[in-house]
Amino acid sequence: MKYLHTMVRVSDLGQSLDFYCNKLGLREVARRENAAGRYTLVFVAAPGDDSARLELTWNWDPETYGEARNFGHVAYAVEDIYAVCERLMCAGVTINRPPREGRMAFVRSPDNISIELLQAGDALPPREPWASMPNTGHW
Repeated sequence: MKYLHTMVRVSDLGQSLDFYCNKLGLREVARRENAAGRYTLVFVAAPGDDSARLELTWNWDPETYGEARNFGHVAYAVEDIYAVCERLMCAGVTINRPPREGRMAFVRSPDNISIELLQAGDALPPREPWASMPNTGHW
């Protein structure tokens, strides 16, 4: 067996690509449109790791997906969790669970998919403003 991808449904493809690519830093690696099925699949991956893909499924006919927490989350290792969280926050992304201990943070996509960010290697030393920043919402 080989891991292929995880799929999440998105309600606005442009908004989702802005989040996943421009803000989070993933890149589009493949796209498939199916006019008969009325959907578009866009595969994104972390730079240098095309084997672990996230499939963004955009159904052309509007649907309301809600906020089911039974999905869980998608996780990515990052080189500097503080720098990534700072970049996301400056781009208008809410840090739902700040990296208080320099190891783990959570944000949410425009469709409320929880994204876990994990510091690669050892945790960074606690640093302000993150160490005393409260949670916002849930993840």
